[in-house]
Amino acid sequence: MKISIIPKKIWPARLEFEVVERKGKGHPDTICDYIAEATSRALSRYYIENFGRILHHNVDKGLLIAGRSSPQFGGGEILEPIRVIIGGRATLVVDSKEIPWEEIIREEIKETLEKNYRFLELGENVKLELDLKRGSVDLVGMYEMGEIPKANDTSIGVGFYPHTPLEEIVLKSENILNSEEIKNKFPFIGEDIKVLGIRNGTNVTLIIACAFVDKFVSSKEDYLEKKRKIEEILWSKVLKKYGYEFNVFINTADDPNKDLLYLTVTGTSAECGDDGCVGRGNRSNGIIAPLRPTSIEAIAGKNAYSHVGKIYNLLALEISKRIFHEYGYKNEVILVSQIGRQITDPLAVNIFVYSREYSVERMKKVLNEMLDIEVFLEIQKKVLKGQIVF
Repeated sequence: MKISIIPKKIWPARLEFEVVERKGKGHPDTICDYIAEATSRALSRYYIENFGRILHHNVDKGLLIAGRSSPQFGGGEILEPIRVIIGGRATLVVDSKEIPWEEIIREEIKETLEKNYRFLELGENVKLELDLKRGSVDLVGMYEMGEIPKANDTSIGVGFYPHTPLEEIVLKSENILNSEEIKNKFPFIGEDIKVLGIRNGTNVTLIIACAFVDKFVSSKEDYLEKKRKIEEILWSKVLKKYGYEFNVFINTADDPNKDLLYLTVTGTSAECGDDGCVGRGNRSNGIIAPLRPTSIEAIAGKNAYSHVGKIYNLLALEISKRIFHEYGYKNEVILVSQIGRQITDPLAVNIFVYSREYSVERMKKVLNEMLDIEVFLEIQKKVLKGQIVF
């Protein structure tokens, strides 16, 4: 394992320009991520309960095809359901016995939709197509060798900590609007919320797309008043805590004169306007940050046993957090795997550190402690409990 520790001089928050995005849980791309992750979680739990370990699978190929709807003030209707297609490879037969994979996956996805989306229901307005095939014999064989798993891909994992103020603002804005507290008070706010933050010096522009649920909106005037309410929520819950000058724009494609408003029946554009795909959304830190190092790996749907495209992204974030919490170094961590190499021994590790004074030995100590199989197993437990949220 080659370890490189490289100082960086300019913390992103000190740059003149910064841009950050977050796709909320109702965005079609994020819906795909949630469903792919539920698919992997269902298989993993079954494998552990019946065979004592997570068997080979990789189900991170997912596509959402938008349906058709007719939203109306006071409540519209779905004309054609959303279609979600999940494909990939998995262990479907063990000792000549077929695993009831479709049944257990559908049940997990049903529960995931019920937990996260008020108006999406599997079998009603969401149609699911599962097309899983048996994995490569070579990969399966490699997967089951030894006590410490071997990486089943050559990949890159990235994590960074802490967030810059703009990254915090973008993340918190979506989290607040999609919180249970806000949904109970303001049920017209749909789950499909995308926040884009742009900072020029101390001036921050927030561009927010927020689906409205039509049955909670009575008229055009009511819609416009409720849109103003969203801005009030953001000011009181998030923005007032930061010393920036803010410009907030909500649903800028609206044209009230032409009755063009962001109304939906289910709270997501997936019902009509927008398709989705696994891996096009938030990274392991919960945001899309072009000024940061980034891996384009789809985390959702990959197994949490040996697929470094998932676990190295999650591990890199945990390493970065620990370095900051223990020593105060703002940093970015990159882990590089090599297929067939033990997951506890990355091919290369790079740490960018934003500090004039730092200790290489301290960071190497954190690495040595975190690159331990017990740490990987803890991450695996969080994944299986559904505690990893994109």
